[in-house]
Amino acid sequence: MTRFAWWKEAPPDARRALVAASFGWMLDSFDVMLYAMVLSALMSDLGMAKATAGLLGSLTLVASAVGGLVFGVVADRFGRRKALMASILIYSVFTAACGFATGVAMLAVFRIFLGLGMGGEWASGAALVSETWPAAHRGKALGIVQSSWAVGYAAAAAVAALVLPVWGWRGVFFVGVLPAFFTLWVQKRVREPEIWTAVRAASPGIRTGFVEIFGKKRLRLTLFVTLMNACTMFAWWGFNLWLPAFLSMAPEQGGIGLAPRTMSGLVIFMQAGMWLGYITFGFISDKLGRKRSYVAFLLVASVFMLLYSQTRRPLALLILGPFVAFFGTGYFTGFGALTAEIYPTAVRATAQGITYNTGRIVSAAAPFVVGSLAQTKGFGFSFMVIAAAFLAAAVLWAGIPETKGRPLE
Repeated sequence: MTRFAWWKEAPPDARRALVAASFGWMLDSFDVMLYAMVLSALMSDLGMAKATAGLLGSLTLVASAVGGLVFGVVADRFGRRKALMASILIYSVFTAACGFATGVAMLAVFRIFLGLGMGGEWASGAALVSETWPAAHRGKALGIVQSSWAVGYAAAAAVAALVLPVWGWRGVFFVGVLPAFFTLWVQKRVREPEIWTAVRAASPGIRTGFVEIFGKKRLRLTLFVTLMNACTMFAWWGFNLWLPAFLSMAPEQGGIGLAPRTMSGLVIFMQAGMWLGYITFGFISDKLGRKRSYVAFLLVASVFMLLYSQTRRPLALLILGPFVAFFGTGYFTGFGALTAEIYPTAVRATAQGITYNTGRIVSAAAPFVVGSLAQTKGFGFSFMVIAAAFLAAAVLWAGIPETKGRPLE
C-alpha cells in the first residue's frame, strides 16, 4: 500500500502528464530502434558498409540534437503539450517513410527528419513531468518515463521478429506510423503545468534565457552536465545501435551469427534489465541523491561492458546482457531531475534540450566510430572504447553538485 502511496497522492493532471510523457518516450524508442533491429538486412539489401550504416545512425543523432534544441524553445514558448504532440507526429510519419527508401541518400533524409521529432519528445516530456510532480517523488516519476524506453526497444525487437521474416525491413518501418494516433489522447487529456502557465507571461526573451543557461552563474555547471551526458550518450548509442547487428552478423564478419528471432529474443531479454535499471535508479536517486547514484551506476557499467567486450558465447551474452543494460542505461532516469533542479521554469525545457541534445551531437560520432572500429579492429575493441566512455562520464561528475530535494525555481 505505502509502496504506491506516492502515485496515489499525485493529482490527476500529474498522473496524466506522466502517462503522456511515458508513452511518447516509449513510442519514440520503438520507432528509433526499428532501424537497429533491421540494420543487418538493410545493409545487405542496400549494399551498405558498416561505416555507412553507422554514419546514418550518427546523422539521426545529430538531427535529434537539433530537434531537442528547437523543441526545447518551442516547449518554453508555446507549451509542453503542443511540443510533445508535434514531435510524436514527426517521428511517426518519417519512420514509416523509411520503408519507401530506395537508396542510402533517401533513407538518410528520412532518418534526419525522424531524428528531429525524436529529440523534441524528450525535452518537452521531461519538462512536463518535472513541473507536475513534487521534488520528493520527481526521481520516481521520471524513472517511470525513462523506463518506457526499454518497453519501446523490446516492442521494436518483437515487431522485427514477427514482421521482418514475412514482409522484410520495409514492413517493419511501416508499423512505425502507429504512434501518430497517440497524439489524439494527449490533445484531449493532458494540460499544461500550472507552474509554466504562471510564469509564461513573465517569460524572459531568448537572449535573457540563454544568459540563464550560459551566464556566469551556470556556465561551468552547464558545460560539465553537457559533457557528462555526451559521454553516456556515446556509450549508449555506440553499443545499442550496433548490438543487434553484432549478434546477427556471421562470425567471419565479426558477429555472433544468431538467427533473427534468436537475436530478437536476446535483445528483448536485455530490456528487462534496462527497465529495472530505469525504475530502480529513480527510487535510489530520491533516497541517496543524484550524484552518488549516477557515479555508482556508471562505474559498474564500465566493468560489465569490459566483460561483454571479451565474450562470444551466446549463453554468456544472454547472462551478461541484462546487467549491462541495467547499469549502462538506468542512470538516464536521473538526467531530467538533475536539469530540472538546476534551471528555472522559464528556460527549463530549453536548458534540458541544450544539455541533453548537445550531448547527442557529440555522441553522434558513436555509431560511426564503433562501426569503423568494428570494421578494422573487431567488435571487442570497439566495445572497450564504450567502457572507457562510461568511465569518463563518472569522472566528470566531479564538477556537478548534488541537487536532490531542491524546489523548482
